Amino acid sequence: MKVIKKDNKRIAIKIDFESVNDGLTFFSDDNDYLQVGAWKYERGKKLLAHNHNCVDRKVDRTQEFIFVLHGSLKAYLYDDKDELIEEVVLNSKEGLILLSGGHGYEISSDDTVVFEVKNGPYVGAQRDRRRLEV
Repeated sequence: MKVIKKDNKRIAIKIDFESVNDGLTFFSDDNDYLQVGAWKYERGKKLLAHNHNCVDRKVDRTQEFIFVLHGSLKAYLYDDKDELIEEVVLNSKEGLILLSGGHGYEISSDDTVVFEVKNGPYVGAQRDRRRLEV
């Protein structure tokens, strides 16, 4: 796991899912809008059934998680001032939690397949995002 920061602000977290620890591991902090974790258990492990309660939450930012199922890509990470701060290569079985700032992608290999998750509800492209002039 690699935490990418600018001015002590977390921009993204890169995760290699080939090296997940046994048990339940969360990579995001409790106060992040998107909670990302991984399970690694042996056969026969039973997890207690549960239902999530309705609770009030205030969400004012979209956070995103991408996971490369197959192939590779390069992620360009920007701070809140739209300045490029880092380029991150993601290969199969690697993921990236995008917490703040901006981002763009360049697909590096044919037939790249990426799984994406964002918090919602989705409010439409006009309100949800702003294109960067890069």
